[in-house]
Amino acid sequence: METIYYIILVPMVYLAFGIFFVGTGIRLYKLFRSPKNPATLQIPATLQIYPERRPRWLWALHDTFLLPTVRRHNPVMWVFLMAFHVCFLLVIIGHLELFADFQIFQVVEHEVFLGRGFVGLILSIALLYFLFRRFLSPVRELSVPEDYYLLILLFLTVVFGSEMDWARRWYEYDGLMVDDYRTYLMGLLSLTPALEDSLTFSGHSFMLVLHVFFANLFLMFFPFSKIMHSFLSLPMNKLRRG
Repeated sequence: METIYYIILVPMVYLAFGIFFVGTGIRLYKLFRSPKNPATLQIPATLQIYPERRPRWLWALHDTFLLPTVRRHNPVMWVFLMAFHVCFLLVIIGHLELFADFQIFQVVEHEVFLGRGFVGLILSIALLYFLFRRFLSPVRELSVPEDYYLLILLFLTVVFGSEMDWARRWYEYDGLMVDDYRTYLMGLLSLTPALEDSLTFSGHSFMLVLHVFFANLFLMFFPFSKIMHSFLSLPMNKLRRG
């Protein structure tokens, strides 16, 4: 069992990030090297809804992060998307804080992670919504297996990561604390990985291993999936705005 834990928590992590960065770089390189096409997505001036009082790049940011089209046509979906993206940002901040106490995040005093466990809960609910809506028409007819794989991988990653936070906050489980995660992550970052007994012999070690395992699978799948749109949504909206 220790060998399996080590493979998942150390070499598989390096492999996953290697595939993620190399695969993403290749996808972006091929995209930007592809023949230039006319800006057919640009909205003609006569059809633009918004006035031109602001720079178009501001409208591109507005379209990318506030999703006004989704809000108009599917308000429920918009609520879940906004909740997901805000909570996902907070989770990223939490993972960064596992490496060190960054002054930029200490504007408001808080524990790591932010949200007292409810961020992970909201993320899990949002992902379940995204998943189950794909079983209903008309979304079902537009879905492909990849859509389900992505959502299931992301849900499993989130729920096992959240379980560790819930155990520590809601059930006062102190077998794995922030310092244990920080030691493990700093070891990976400095290329001197070492697994402390608290990671491999804790009662909740399996949650950490499953969280990292599914996160690794998600990272390896990311460059070859539709979710690459996260890198392209802002440029596409800027192209559309002109």
